[in-house]
Order: sequence, then structure tokens, then C-alpha cells
Amino acid sequence: MKLKILIRSALVLLVAALLVAPLACHREAQEAAQQYYCPMHPDYHSDKPGDCPICGMRLVPVEKKKEERPAPSAQAQASGRKILFYRNPMNPSITSPVPAKDSMGMDYVPVYSDELKGPAPGAVPEHAPIEVAGEGVRLAGVQTAVAERRPLTRTTRAAGVVTPDETRIRRVQTKISGWVEKLYVNSTGQLVRAGQPLLSLYSPELLASQEEFLRAREAAGRFSQSSLPEVRRGGEDLLTAARRRLELFDVPASTIARLEKTGAAQRTVTLTAPVSGYVSGKQIFEGQQVQPGMDLLTVTDLSRVWVEADFFEYESRDLRLGAKAFVVLPYDPGTHLTGRVAFVYPTVDPATRTLKARLEFANPGLALKPGMYVDVIPDLETREGVVIPDSAVIDTGVRQVVFVQKGETFEPRDVRVGERADGQAVILSGVTEGERVAVRANFLLDSESRLRAAIAAAAPPGGGAQ
Repeated sequence: MKLKILIRSALVLLVAALLVAPLACHREAQEAAQQYYCPMHPDYHSDKPGDCPICGMRLVPVEKKKEERPAPSAQAQASGRKILFYRNPMNPSITSPVPAKDSMGMDYVPVYSDELKGPAPGAVPEHAPIEVAGEGVRLAGVQTAVAERRPLTRTTRAAGVVTPDETRIRRVQTKISGWVEKLYVNSTGQLVRAGQPLLSLYSPELLASQEEFLRAREAAGRFSQSSLPEVRRGGEDLLTAARRRLELFDVPASTIARLEKTGAAQRTVTLTAPVSGYVSGKQIFEGQQVQPGMDLLTVTDLSRVWVEADFFEYESRDLRLGAKAFVVLPYDPGTHLTGRVAFVYPTVDPATRTLKARLEFANPGLALKPGMYVDVIPDLETREGVVIPDSAVIDTGVRQVVFVQKGETFEPRDVRVGERADGQAVILSGVTEGERVAVRANFLLDSESRLRAAIAAAAPPGGGAQ
């Protein structure tokens, strides 16, 4: 009985050993095949897990090889493209004439002949032309616009102040001394009409001149009956001189006609408003003595006014006399009044570095009142040039680049940009009228162009390895 038990136990152990041995061998083979490397020092490999002896970092297992893909040469033959060489994906300056791997186990990338088209004469450094088919243009979201030759009109906004039109200001004066007998305008700001009486002036000098005129008129009547031509002519000259004296004193013609009709001198003379407007200045009162050349009243016509606005130096160069301008009222933003640039001052304010411009506006309903602040919006028009959307220009910091479409090719151009305004830019050189430029997704074109140029620059002479 004991012998049977021993035999059975021996058989069980034998079967177990036969089953476990292959598994152990397979596990040992797997462990032997497993490799480990340091992420910081990819050149160090180990067949056992642990730490890197250089930096102490935990070793990472090397991934198993994935399913073999077709070789690049086979892919090239299938597509009909010619491989010139292979380049390191992490350092394009390192190339190889045959497939290879870098120190991190990454496959070299094949470079095809159609990717190394030489740059055209005058091409932009570090850029290369790109071929994009019609469907590719649509999928990439590339949009284009045509370069046009026209003036670049831009608008700006400046703060302005309403002032009276100096050519419409009238000062009421007298050329004789006297006293203000009656004042018909008693307050500043009063509206008057042309010809409306302003004041009555008593002047002994003017009264004496009227009496002299009457006596000269009477003498001329007597001398006219003389048989001597010299006497008749002397009477006429005397009357003419007396009339001329009254006219030099600014006595109205109606007053002289009434004087001839009545034959009686008037004690006072009435001064009237020269224009319709508002009394903006009143320097006299009733009973006051006045002297020749003294300002008595000031009447300002506000049917047209000036607006003076300050513009920066770079804006002032495009201010043209006669250019259209608008003002927006601060209390009524919906109202726009149209005027024109009448004058640009020849000096710059040294404190603000601005140039003052004068604009003329009609003033219906007295909407613009002197002293009021308004927003001025002039049309600034530059000289005619090639204009494209501003979004077409890529400013690299070193140069300004525009991509010009030539069929299915987008060609990078080095351009010189002038003024920019309202989303438009003037191109001084690099693009001609009628050419089509990329205005959207051009940064995508720029990155692809740079990549193509970098690949071409990394190509070894004759396609050899470095």
C-alpha cells in the first residue's frame, strides 16, 4: 500500500514539473527580452528594472515594437514619389541616405523630391512657395482678395470747439464824438436783424455838418441862376463837398435824403445793425460819451460757424483743404452736420504735439453754439496706391510677408507697407494691382512655407548624408 502511494506522488510531481517548466522558460525569455532605458539619458539601456546610475531617475521599459509598417521606400514606389534622403525629425540638419533611427528610437522622416522646389528669384528668405489644390484651399479656410489701386480713405476722431466765424463778426463804431441819446439794444445775446436800430447818437459835430449841408444846398440853388459858369460850378462843388462830409461820417443815404426833403437838421442820428445776428458784445450805456473808433456794439452772425480741432502730426499730413468732415453733437449723437476743412494752421503745439485745423459748418437752428465741445470726424485721404486688406500682411518682426496666389501656388512676397486704416493697408512695393492675396488662414500658409524652406535648407548637396 505504501508503495502505491509513493508511485502516485511521484507521477503527480512529474506532471507538475512538465507543466511549469515551459511557463517559467517563457517568462524568463520575456524578462530577458525586456529592456529598460533612462528618459534623461536614452543611450543608457539595461535588461533589469532599477535606477539610472547617472542621474538616479527610474528606468522606463522600452515599448515593444509595433506591427511593422511598410517601408518608406515601398510607400514612395507605390505613390510614384522619389525619396532623396532621410532627416532626423528632432534635428532637420542631420540627414541620412538610408532609413535610420535617432538616439531615442524615432524613425528618420523621408524627404521627397517634390518637397525641395527651389525658391523663385526674389523669394522671401526662410519661406518657400506652397502648392494647394482647390479642395485644399477650401478645407484650410484660405480666403483671398484682389489688390486694388485707389486712395486709402480713413477716418479719425478728434475733439473740437465751436467758435464764431471771424468773417461774420461786425463791430458797430462811430467816426464822430458824441453821446448815446437812446439805446435800443439793452442786453448781450439779443437777436437783431440787418437794418434794425441799435442806438441814437447826439453829436454837435454831426449836427453842424448837417447845417453846413443845408446852407451849401441853398447857396448852390442861388448860384445855379448865375450867368457865369464858374459861379454855377462853384455852387455845385460846395454842395458835393458838404454831402461827401456827411457820407464820411457814415450818415446813411436815407438820412441825407430826408435832410434834403425836410430842409431841417436832425439832432440825433440812428445807428443800425450791419448784419443779422446776435449781440455778442455791448460796451456802452445810455448817456455815455463816445469817441471815434470806439467799439459800441458787436454783432455776430452765427448762421455759419467754425470748429477748431487738434490732430496728431501723423494725421495732419492727410488733412486736405476742402475735404469733407462731420461733427457729432455730444447731446445728440444721432445728429451729424457736414462741413469742410477750411484751414490748417502752420505751427505745431509744442506741449501736445498736435496741429490745429479749422473747419466750417452751416449752423441751422443754432445747433452749434460757440464754446461747445463736439466730436470731429474728417475724411483723411492718402495718395493713390495699391490697397489690400490689412489681414493679408504677416509681420514677422524682421519683414512683412504677403502670400500671392498664382493658380494653385501661394507665393510668399516681401512687401513694404505704407499707411494702414480701417482694416486696409497701402502696399508700397511687393504686390501689383490685380494680384490676388491670401487674407485668411495665411498664418497656416506661413507655417507650411517655413517648414518647406527648412526642409530645403537641410537638404545636403547632391542628396547625401550629413
